[in-house]
Amino acid sequence: MGESDTTHASGKLSIIGTPIGNMGDITFRALWNLKECNVIYAEDTRVTLKLLNHYGLRKKVLRLDAAMEAKKAEEIVGRLEDGEHVAYVSDAGTPGISDPGARLVAHVREARPEAIIDAIPGASALTAALSIAGVSADKFLFLGFLPHKKGRHTALALIHDTNVPVVLYESPHRILKLLSELAAHNISRVVLARELTKMHEEVLSGEPLELASELKEKGAVRGEFVVIIDSSR
Repeated sequence: MGESDTTHASGKLSIIGTPIGNMGDITFRALWNLKECNVIYAEDTRVTLKLLNHYGLRKKVLRLDAAMEAKKAEEIVGRLEDGEHVAYVSDAGTPGISDPGARLVAHVREARPEAIIDAIPGASALTAALSIAGVSADKFLFLGFLPHKKGRHTALALIHDTNVPVVLYESPHRILKLLSELAAHNISRVVLARELTKMHEEVLSGEPLELASELKEKGAVRGEFVVIIDSSR
């Protein structure tokens, strides 16, 4: 089969990275796969339709969020058995990185091992934040979103005891609580990155309580945060 064919004898699943804010941050390869695939599964169809409309693409889009991942994975296996090319995207960034996608890939690998599963790289808040944080990231620990209750204290203790940078994701509603907890665990330097690639992109660096005070002065703060704890200083 030629590369322009949308069907593959064994079926094909493309895991596609999409912009985290700026619509220009998408690769030609990602757009080509979104155009040529038979169907797109998306964490939120509304978000993905905005992206497709921005680039003038018309494609069937079906929902596959975290709650539906196991059920929809079986449906996708059926499509792959029919030789379809299926694309999966999360709301923003790279699927499987604190987003749905990992269970889908694992299920397809087990149930349809002959299927092609290819990575279509793209934006990621994790690497974008590290690239402008001024923190050495030849080694780092990524913990995603910390547990809200059970396991949170253990995670904070791990951060304190780790001698490499630690990267977290946090919502604007819980960022002040996190900064207070980091201060209580004697963390001295934190880098906050929010609204990455957007008009109001902001990177702040300092002690946790100083950053908390600065955020309080700003009032309502939007956009999820990438939090980088630099234990080297």
